[in-house]
Amino acid sequence: MVRTRCDRTPVWAQLRAAFDANGRQMDLREAFAQESARFQRFSQQAPHVFADLSKNRIDTATEALLLQLAQECGLEAHRDAMFAGEAINNTENRAVAHVWLRKPASAHVNIAQAATDFVAAEQAKVHVTLDAMLAYAELVRADAAITDIVNIGIGGSDLGPQMAVRALQAFAHPGKRLHFVSNVDGHELAAVLKGLKAENTLFLIASKTFTTVETMANAQSAKAWFLAQGGTDTQRHFAALTTNVAAAKAFGISTTFGFWDWVGGRYSLWSAIGLPIAIAIGAGGFRGFLAGAHAMDEHFRTAPLAQNLPVRLGLLDVWYRNFHGFTSRSIAPYHSALARLPAYLQQLEMESNGKRVDAQGEALAYGTSPVLWGEPGTNGQHAYFQMLHQGTDVVPVEFIVVKKVRHDLAGHHPMLLANAVAQAQALMLGKSDAGGHKHFTGNRPSTFLLLDDLTPESLGALIALQEHRVFVSGSLWGINSFDQWGVELGKVLAKDIEPRLASGDVTGLDGSTAGLLALLRK
Repeated sequence: MVRTRCDRTPVWAQLRAAFDANGRQMDLREAFAQESARFQRFSQQAPHVFADLSKNRIDTATEALLLQLAQECGLEAHRDAMFAGEAINNTENRAVAHVWLRKPASAHVNIAQAATDFVAAEQAKVHVTLDAMLAYAELVRADAAITDIVNIGIGGSDLGPQMAVRALQAFAHPGKRLHFVSNVDGHELAAVLKGLKAENTLFLIASKTFTTVETMANAQSAKAWFLAQGGTDTQRHFAALTTNVAAAKAFGISTTFGFWDWVGGRYSLWSAIGLPIAIAIGAGGFRGFLAGAHAMDEHFRTAPLAQNLPVRLGLLDVWYRNFHGFTSRSIAPYHSALARLPAYLQQLEMESNGKRVDAQGEALAYGTSPVLWGEPGTNGQHAYFQMLHQGTDVVPVEFIVVKKVRHDLAGHHPMLLANAVAQAQALMLGKSDAGGHKHFTGNRPSTFLLLDDLTPESLGALIALQEHRVFVSGSLWGINSFDQWGVELGKVLAKDIEPRLASGDVTGLDGSTAGLLALLRK
């Protein structure tokens, strides 16, 4: 597999020339006036997700050049290498194979038969673990004594499961309450524990190594609370999502479900880390969740680049970041159940592509990950949409809308849908005002993603779409999207600072850090 950095391809200069000639001045209002079929040309149906890209600053000629860029960068070979289990995470020498977690079981494959085939062997192990995890989820769902499940994890062990459980609340078991604790700030755990009873609570400790500092601090406090409340059977009331079975056993946990080093944290909700999701929506719902993601995997793997939605979105991201100079993207889910989706996508994209060097460690001469941020509509309209419409920075917006309603309150859903469509229209059209204060420049781009219904299948497809879109932009930028060394430095320094809070020793510290420690010790 040969990867070529985007700025080292022949077409890169052509894209720059196209941007200078037409892209910089492109007006969406004129584009629609000149092309009656623009909506059809720049929209498409992918598995469970319809995408309208027509309100983006892109034309047919530019998209053709971007598709050529994907080919010259070796995107297809890079994608195929990921699906084949090659170690494309080169800084950690690991495969990147979260897609295997979503692949249906093959009736004729088992571990013994697959011993000589790495991919088939890992696939067989995936389904052994999946079956065991889902069987346990059904046991918990059937246990009327367990009313509250507390997931203790951080990063990918929290953001994904928490987002999905909230998104799929319409499918959740009515007798189970799911809680999520991630922050080492004790206020969060204390607030959750305050309303619980030990005999009715199950704790899930989610840490691949069972050493994550924040998670283990919360786990130890949860165990101490459980024992102080009269709890005695830790083996029944605690389970671990980890590969460190010995450490879990030493903690007092016998029920463990593991996963593999080819599963990155921000891609782990499809693995045993998804146990809270399975408890909430059941084994059938979780398999539907996987099936929706697998359908999008197959679309990404097999669709021609020009009709490949993750590819088209990823190319658009490169066009905006490196040519238009847009530094952020706002996520606007017009469905309250998707309230945690912006936070989830922040980790997915910014931890993956927030890199300043390429896969060989060479400094980049261009920007990579945009800043992702957002809130559910219509809340965002009464907060930051003022800046989106009239601010000095242009911020592309991604609207995510669900057609079907799952409540019986009259009038609400048409109002919600109308607001989503109107905001996208207003961003593009703008409004003239000679006085200036009520002037909207318009020509502000947006993407509109539409789901027929918010189900396990459609949520799975939506998440997989976003994963693959991040892969595409990272591939063209020539970076390794699957390590996260930037997470480590602050954690290492915290280990040095924590004992200094107790001792007061400021030897060797910079003036600011020493001054802050002195204030915190008063």
